[in-house]
Amino acid sequence: MVFRRKMRQAGTGSFAAGGPEAQPATPIYSAIERNIAWIENLVGHSADLVIRAVESPSSQNRVLILAYMDGLTDQTTINHHIVQAIQQQAIMGTTDNMDDWLTLLQRAIVSSGSIHSCAYLEHAVHAMLDGMCVIFVDQAGVALVAEASGGEQRGVEEPSTQGVLRGPQRSFTENIRTNASLVRRIIHSPDLRYEERLIGRRTRTRVGLLFMHGIIDDRILQTVRNRLAAIDIDGVLESGYIEEYIQEKTFTPFPTLMNTERPDAAAGALLEGQFAIMVDGTPFVLLGPVTFHKFFQSPEDYYQRFDIATFLRLIRYGGFVMSMLLPAVYIAVTTFHQETLPTLLLISLLGQREGIPLPALAEAFLMEMTFEVLREAGARMPRAIGPAISIVGALVLGQAAVQAGLVSPAMIIIVAFTAISNFVMPQLNIAIAARLIRFALMLAAGALGFFGIFAGILVIAVHVTSLKSFGVPYMAPLAPFVPASMRDTLLRSPLRSMRKRPVVLHPQDKERRPREEE
Repeated sequence: MVFRRKMRQAGTGSFAAGGPEAQPATPIYSAIERNIAWIENLVGHSADLVIRAVESPSSQNRVLILAYMDGLTDQTTINHHIVQAIQQQAIMGTTDNMDDWLTLLQRAIVSSGSIHSCAYLEHAVHAMLDGMCVIFVDQAGVALVAEASGGEQRGVEEPSTQGVLRGPQRSFTENIRTNASLVRRIIHSPDLRYEERLIGRRTRTRVGLLFMHGIIDDRILQTVRNRLAAIDIDGVLESGYIEEYIQEKTFTPFPTLMNTERPDAAAGALLEGQFAIMVDGTPFVLLGPVTFHKFFQSPEDYYQRFDIATFLRLIRYGGFVMSMLLPAVYIAVTTFHQETLPTLLLISLLGQREGIPLPALAEAFLMEMTFEVLREAGARMPRAIGPAISIVGALVLGQAAVQAGLVSPAMIIIVAFTAISNFVMPQLNIAIAARLIRFALMLAAGALGFFGIFAGILVIAVHVTSLKSFGVPYMAPLAPFVPASMRDTLLRSPLRSMRKRPVVLHPQDKERRPREEE
């Protein structure tokens, strides 16, 4: 049986699950009843398992059974492209040879998109769980797997966490194939390559790797491939699982991978020599390798004039510094270094703190923790009342704390401005890093004043310069200093002058545009 041998060789599955996995050991039986019984026993007679018999008027002696999972498949595809196609084709009765009949079924009758053979029952079950329809033929010893994925899914919408005033208004969805197509709608190049694998022993989650062939450094590409292949975990529910497994250092507040829900941001990163990791079931895509200044760049920076983009970028850097240092500086000044303030300002602050029973450090911690609780409560509350609870709670608690004499009005201003500065950063993970560092610097300022703040900043500087993201120094192009890549860090130069891609990423094609255009 030549056709059956070919089908058994082809029925090895399209993807590989992360980690070691037992090889399939149950060939598809010739008796169709044994196949159905085996599948029903494996899935525990699950209520969403659909077993459907199909007969063709032109071939009464052959029975076909469709097996698929309800909710994961498109009923229109199954009814029109599989069931009706089989029932309405008279040519099925023109041959009695099983191999010829299966070839005819695969190539001329079923029209549901891609269709391939399957030789093992384990592969058939995995295909069903991926949204495929498995066609069993009595006395065939093999099965056909037809594309029929569908069901209820969220469509492409506006970004909810990374909005821009000017630029595309599309965001990724929970469907990995839709996400890959959104990037391809932007980059119409055959050099855009997409690789996919299954990770998770139980969840078997699709994880896709996108990169630009001919641009990305081969060493970076091989590193991310190796790290993805080494992941051995029970399940992957979100891209954060992948992020923790493939990043260089786990014990650091600074993120070494960026996440985005914007296809244009992912496309821009790919064109610079980065890679994108997509995980089925989440709209957030991982980008790497990244450097520190990448977290202060917004896609909108490249959609408007360079001078406006530079001004906004400097505001983000200033907001990051304020978010980390402002409460610590207030604590140090009011506790140890009152002589650094002008006389009138010092008198005003001392007058406000008169009668406050708490030291400046405890006062700052009380208000910062109160604001963090309000922020978390506002994020977890229902959308209709969440913002109202957070805003009203902040106003009421702040005013009540001042009137009760627990905190000074100046501390309320410091905490409020610190919180606003924290929202300036376009990336949430770098904003969270600033929040964590803020509390450490507050403790250092309460113990040693300005000396403690400077010591804390020195420790942070040493730490960030030691970080790497897939071999790329985290603080590049500042440390090490790379003048050729300074056109798009603190400042954004005009697009005409940014002819080369970032040198720190070691792209194979270093030129964004030909020299003749200069």
